[in-house]
This record gives sequence, structure tokens and C-alpha cells, in this order.
Amino acid sequence: MQSIITDDLRLGYLDIEIDPTLDLVAEINKLKKEKNAVILAHYYQESDIQDIADFVGDSLQLSQEAARTPADMIAFAGVHFMAETAKILSPEKKVVLPDLKAGCSLSDSCPAPLFAKFKEKYPDHIVVSYVNCTAELKTLTDICCTSSNAVHIINSIPLDRKIIFAPDKNLGAYLIKKTGRDMVLWNGACMVHEIFSREKITKLKHQNPEAKIIAHPECEEPVLALADYIGSTSGLLKFIQTDAASSFIVATEAGILHQMAKVCPEKTFIPAPPNNMCACNECPHMKRNTLEKLYLCMKYEQPEVILSPQVIRDARASIDRMLEISERAGLK
Repeated sequence: MQSIITDDLRLGYLDIEIDPTLDLVAEINKLKKEKNAVILAHYYQESDIQDIADFVGDSLQLSQEAARTPADMIAFAGVHFMAETAKILSPEKKVVLPDLKAGCSLSDSCPAPLFAKFKEKYPDHIVVSYVNCTAELKTLTDICCTSSNAVHIINSIPLDRKIIFAPDKNLGAYLIKKTGRDMVLWNGACMVHEIFSREKITKLKHQNPEAKIIAHPECEEPVLALADYIGSTSGLLKFIQTDAASSFIVATEAGILHQMAKVCPEKTFIPAPPNNMCACNECPHMKRNTLEKLYLCMKYEQPEVILSPQVIRDARASIDRMLEISERAGLK
């Protein structure tokens, strides 16, 4: 069962030089109308893409939007697994991705063939997979989850059922602590969230004692232990709007700071420093997408995400189960 992302090299559009005087925003808006297209963008995209998108959200919100959009074409400004999820939920629509190489280190850390062998060791376990995984892994999954609904998903499973959680070991460890469930964890992780430095964050906190530390649950436990609040990307965004603090140290991908500054311009947001020489922490895969590439992928309708009917059928069951539980819990 293979998923395919096509890139018609005969078009050669990736090598096209765009007229620097072209108004990309106007052209993209024009293409949206001409092609009845919608642009879905993750919070980790560059600010220009977030601003032109029809909808910006986290993985759960984007999945929900992909399932209900009336558009004929979805331009997904995100990474492979997100575009695949959109195709699974809207198989009749054309789904295009600005950059074919926009992958995901977490998704790559759990190849479906290896996981299938791992799963065979635990035949009586329910498989819960973080949505940050390939379409093939979703076919081996009973229920998907996102960071914003993971606690609800785990708590929805009867206490007498054993659980395998994949692919993120850090999110899994957080869920074990949060729910009290003893789960078998796949050894995968997100390169962005694992690179944060506890020592550098501690130093930054001393320099900004009034700032609250907020962190995504994909971070390692020593970083989470420093946090005043732990939550999904959308959860972090909601928290800074309701909390009385005026400044925050943000331990997740730096793209979310754009939305935070838009909704709370009077507050200060400081990107948590990683354990490298960079001043901030950005996902290199997410940042492969640019406004220029978005324009080209909409114009030429390539690269297109194509999944086999079998993958769509088998993968959709786990996503539908997630959406059903989320709807019952009132999660949006």
C-alpha cells in the first residue's frame, strides 16, 4: 500500500523564474477564485502564507476543515502527512503541496513496515497514532490523535484495553503522566521539539523573570518540567489570550509567534532557544514552503497528492474515529 506524491517534471515549473514585480498575493487570490481552491496553512508556515491562507490552524483544526471544505482543490501549506490527511478526508478533491520535499522528521521516524512488525508483538493492544505520521501508518492505526485531543482520545479507551502509542515518545510519555495509562511507546520524536535546551531556557527565564514558559507536549520532559503551561499549538494560542501575563517564553516552532503577535500585539513573545547556534527554533520542512512555491503549485496544480483507494479506506477509519471522539468532547 503506497501513497504517491506526484511531481510532473515535464512541467519543469520548479525551475520557472517568477517575475519579481508580480503581485503574488493578488495572483494567488485570483487563482483561488478561478480554480475554486482553498488554502489551508499550519501555524508553523511563514507569515506571508499564514496571512493569505483561507484557514490557519493546528493538525486537528486542519483535519476538520479539510473534511468540510466545499472547494474543488486544496492547496495545503504544510508537510506531507498533513496533505495526505486532507486527501484521505476529501478523496474527491485535488490536493496539492507547495514543496514536494516538505516532510516531517517525526513521521519519518516510524516507517509503516517496521511498525507492522512491532505491532505483531502486541496483538491485544489498541493502536493510537499521533496524526503526524504517514498514510500507511494510519492504516495500521485504530484511532488517530492530535496534541489537542490526545488526552480525550486516551481517556475514551476502556481501562481494560492495552494501548500502543506511536510515533512520538515524548508526547506518549506526557500522556502516560497525564492519564495514568501504561502505554507501549514507539521510539520516535520531532527534531524541532527535541532540540530545545533546558539550560538555555532556564537562563532566559532568569533574564525575563516575569515571563511565563509555555511548551508543546512534544518537548522532552526536562523542558516540560519548566513550563507554566503545556498545550497543543492551538492550546498555546488560546492560553496567551486569556492569561494575565504580559510576556511568554514559547517552546514550540517559532511560526506560531506570528499568530500570537496578531492576537495579542500588546504582549511579548520570546522563542525558546534550542541547543544549537540559532536564535530560534524553526522546522526546516515547514519552511520549505514559500509564497512563490504556493503560487506555482496552484497555477500548475502540482505536486499533487495521490493515494490508492485501499490506503484511503483503511486510513480513514482511524481519522474518522478521532473526529467522532473530538466532536463528542466539543473540541474545535
